[in-house]
Amino acid sequence: MAIGLRGPDCEVGIADVAVRIALDAMGTDRAPQSEVAGAIKALAELDADIEIVLVGDETLIRAEFEKYDRIPQRLRVLHAPDRVVASDPPASVIRRKPKSSIVMGLRLHQSGEVDAFVSAGSTGAVMATSLFTLRRLPGVDRPAVGTILPTSQDVCLLLDAGANVDCKPRHLVQFAQLGSVYAHDTMGRESPRVALLNIGMEPGKGDELTAETYRLLERQDSINFVGNVEGRHIIEGVCDVVVCDGFVGNVLLKFYESVSAFIIGLLKEQVGRLGDGVLDLENVFRVLDYAEYGGAPLLGVGGVSIICHGESTPKAIRNALAVAGRAVRSDMVKHAAEDISAAEESQ
Repeated sequence: MAIGLRGPDCEVGIADVAVRIALDAMGTDRAPQSEVAGAIKALAELDADIEIVLVGDETLIRAEFEKYDRIPQRLRVLHAPDRVVASDPPASVIRRKPKSSIVMGLRLHQSGEVDAFVSAGSTGAVMATSLFTLRRLPGVDRPAVGTILPTSQDVCLLLDAGANVDCKPRHLVQFAQLGSVYAHDTMGRESPRVALLNIGMEPGKGDELTAETYRLLERQDSINFVGNVEGRHIIEGVCDVVVCDGFVGNVLLKFYESVSAFIIGLLKEQVGRLGDGVLDLENVFRVLDYAEYGGAPLLGVGGVSIICHGESTPKAIRNALAVAGRAVRSDMVKHAAEDISAAEESQ
């Protein structure tokens, strides 16, 4: 690579790899501990042709390396002396902190030196910098953040999860198109069922936004639109993608997260009272654990940008890297651009 990446032992060259992912090493609350551990875990468990570039403070990263007997040759380091913090205005990060791990990682992606970017840093900064560096896909008005919700059947993709508060019907239709492609390419859904979040299931329910969006979605041949869905039905697994504006989506997401934590707390309390081994709750915890699903994709930009929770564990980082790899291998961005373009031409 032309950017002077250094491997764990020195500047040792390796063969070209199929998927190269830049990982913001300074994003989590425990950075770079979770990122280094997650990257090593990913290289041990995922495909052998993946390379990961840790972007962050090299001194801190290499100090973390000392905890391991062996560092994979497919793990590289790019020194980024600055770190984005919560108080940094997202829109000004690219100008004020050009040497931060978020900006330098996304610059790698912009230049084609990596194929994807993963970060557990400031959501606003990752979104703003992704928009500036990767740009919107042609025809996309507003990129959206997708997030995975557990259900009684299989997981469901929610978007928008908070990037766009004030939306128009055409924006929600684009969210549906982007979500459908993502569900097909990275979640393995053959014909993703797309639903519109509403206060009732009947056509015409809701406000002007949802009523008009329903009419537009009905006419989209490329989308398997299954109609309106109420909040209480999402958990039943009735759809693969649920679409709403970012205000509603973020409220739903935060409630989902709080309920999951509440249920886990109650179950742990009951197990403690009953004694160890009385109940096997491993699968329940797995379904409700955000770490199982990796990060949230920013859909509608010209690249693969995955946003993780600030409290991400090594397991969550590993899974986010796996999500990024699947998105790259499936040509998800290309397919999304093609679907958006075809929809624009048909109107």
